[in-house]
Amino acid sequence: MSITSKIIYKGNLRTESEHIKSGTKIMTDAPVDNQGKGESFSPTDMVATALGSCMLTIMGIKARDKKIDIEGAEVETIKTMASDPRRISKIDIKLTMPAKNYSEKDKKILKAAAEACPVQKSLHTDMEIAVNVIWS
Repeated sequence: MSITSKIIYKGNLRTESEHIKSGTKIMTDAPVDNQGKGESFSPTDMVATALGSCMLTIMGIKARDKKIDIEGAEVETIKTMASDPRRISKIDIKLTMPAKNYSEKDKKILKAAAEACPVQKSLHTDMEIAVNVIWS
């Protein structure tokens, strides 16, 4: 097994994460509603973002295999927090597909691919995930 990432606490409720293979770095900051400044992604923002990114990636794999063009597809996420215990209770995913002539079969394949995302499969089943696909 190799190390995926290294995370360093930088003080003031901030962390710096480094992807070992690429050297890419991401900063996090605690959100304003949890004693932070909200000047970067919070760790829970990263969860919602990972979900959206994963959905697009899995769709991209399926689209490439089926020769369906999804370049320009976009995801917007809305994360809802709950308390006692503090946790993500819901992630709303707005998936906007570029204006293409998708067949009903293509739409079904792509939506199923998004829902097969391993990040989604890894999240607690108590967390609500609402996906709204907009076929431009």
